[in-house]
Amino acid sequence: MKSNSSVIGEYNTQREGIILKEYGRNVQKLVNYIRTIPDKEKRTKMATTLIELIKQLAPVVKEAHENPQRMWDDLYIIADFNLDIDNPFTTPDRTILFKKPRKMEYPQSDVRFKHYGKNVERLIKEAIKKEDPIEREEATIYLGKLMKTFYSNWNKETLDDSVIVKDLQIMSQGKLTLNLEKVREDNLFEKLYRERKNPRPNGGNENREGGRDNRNRNQRFNKNRRGNNPHRRRDQ
Repeated sequence: MKSNSSVIGEYNTQREGIILKEYGRNVQKLVNYIRTIPDKEKRTKMATTLIELIKQLAPVVKEAHENPQRMWDDLYIIADFNLDIDNPFTTPDRTILFKKPRKMEYPQSDVRFKHYGKNVERLIKEAIKKEDPIEREEATIYLGKLMKTFYSNWNKETLDDSVIVKDLQIMSQGKLTLNLEKVREDNLFEKLYRERKNPRPNGGNENREGGRDNRNRNQRFNKNRRGNNPHRRRDQ
């Protein structure tokens, strides 16, 4: 009688660990087999065939089509860099696995009014450069609308126009000014983006009322038919 271990087969705990799990155990077994082939030309041919097989089977290679070298590098990683083939790309070095990525410098910028954002400060600097007073005023009004819109995204309270006029003067160091009375009178700082609501068409109520009238007519018509039918059975 055969033992249970021979019937069940290998346990995963008894198998070799998977180096790159996105490719699976079978790909790793094929790579190990390719390493055992004595002929280099045949090894290269088998490795190329395996790459084409991976393109069809492994979903991870959808991104690798733009960078085919990645699959060849992964082949070397699976083989523990012990693979002698004619690589169409530069053979990767083992140190790439232990190389730390370059630290990204986080932009350090002092934003005085964070609810407006850094881009508003940049737009204010561009508006200051305008020499034409009409263009500068139009740019200032647009900035006021933009600032009011950004503020409302972070705060549901109504922002008075005087606050925006004052903030514009502070951020531009007094170079962008507007008449507060004119701003309020002409509503110059109206929001750039309004919440869109889909109003019901005017005919909606009429259609509902018309539908009710039709139902009432049908009910009366059916009632009259039942009452005026002389051949109607009593048990109906």
